[in-house]
Amino acid sequence: MTTFGTRLHTMFKGRLVGKDADGRSYYESRKQNRLGGGELRHERWVIYKKGEDPSAVPPEWWVWLHHGADAAVPVSKRHPWQAPYHANATGTAKAYHPQGSDYDGGKRARATGDYESWSPEE
Repeated sequence: MTTFGTRLHTMFKGRLVGKDADGRSYYESRKQNRLGGGELRHERWVIYKKGEDPSAVPPEWWVWLHHGADAAVPVSKRHPWQAPYHANATGTAKAYHPQGSDYDGGKRARATGDYESWSPEE
């Protein structure tokens, strides 16, 4: 989701570099700018889908956005041990809730016989 100003900035100053599998668009400024530490480099940004937050950016594009690589790492170059990317689900219905969590019914297994509750001495 973009604002009118972001759309104008993208139209006049950006060039499309690529899109990820979920349809997010990645842009780079046409001219180099003096960023952060005074070095010249292209500004990079992403146009998110409505309702997304930055955790939705897959790792292969994250490294490109943060100037860690000159191009996004293709999914075909991923190692077999790398799990597929999933966006952060915190605060959603798909969030992880451990057994006994209030969000998971609040019922835990009873304590075993080796557990003794502590109470302060009076």
